Amino acid sequence: MTNHPIQGLMTTAMENLKQMIDVNTIIGDPVETPDGSVILTVSKVGFGFAAGGSEFMLDGQTNGQGAQTNGQNGQQQGNGHPFGGGSGGGVSITPIAFLVVNSSGVKLLHLDESTHLYEKILDVAPQAIEKIQAMLKKNKKDGASSTANDFDI
Repeated sequence: MTNHPIQGLMTTAMENLKQMIDVNTIIGDPVETPDGSVILTVSKVGFGFAAGGSEFMLDGQTNGQGAQTNGQNGQQQGNGHPFGGGSGGGVSITPIAFLVVNSSGVKLLHLDESTHLYEKILDVAPQAIEKIQAMLKKNKKDGASSTANDFDI
């Protein structure tokens, strides 16, 4: 039994997508700078794929003329009906961060800082704790009860 024409379309498209997307697409090749730092690109990869086709009968042709159907799913064997089809795919590669490794440590530099709220909270946490401690010390030193309006954050 021969393969259905749509299988050829799908196989070709998927093989080409597989060649384009590998581990080095997501974590880029390392780049060494003159000062000894190594920079790696971290990317977000998205891809989509679609394939479709149709068999149709020519005028005056019936199911039994020029082709045999197999018993499993009604697909034509041989060139009984004309086939029209197409496939397409798309890939989106977006760099989202750089991983910098140097003598002082490892640092992740995000290109879109607004989406990483948890890192902002961690950056601000020490300052917030210091302010809270200063307010508590000030409150103890005053000895009087304070209201919420007395605190300046």
